[in-house]
Amino acid sequence: MSEVLWVGLIMLIVAACAFAPLGCMLSAYSKSNKSGSSGKNVAGNTGDLGRSLPEDSVLKRHFLTQLQSEIEATLFPRPTDSMLQRHYDALVAAKVENRLQISGK
Repeated sequence: MSEVLWVGLIMLIVAACAFAPLGCMLSAYSKSNKSGSSGKNVAGNTGDLGRSLPEDSVLKRHFLTQLQSEIEATLFPRPTDSMLQRHYDALVAAKVENRLQISGK
């Protein structure tokens, strides 16, 4: 019985760290530090230089959704004000375009 409680507690701690906003920012910060020291990546772009845009429309949609979610994970939370949401969406779109241009070279 106690083993089940320990496993449940460990799973709860791992989930809290993985889905906490601070945990996401720390993991993105550590990734950018590792890639920034190598000098190959441009600041803010981590890990997607080797990937290219798929040809299939479904795979392309999933690829772009994954890329957008990775970018949003490194940013601040989405604002509630409608004008700030438009600016946030424009920022995310610009970062997606930037990463696609870098990975396309």
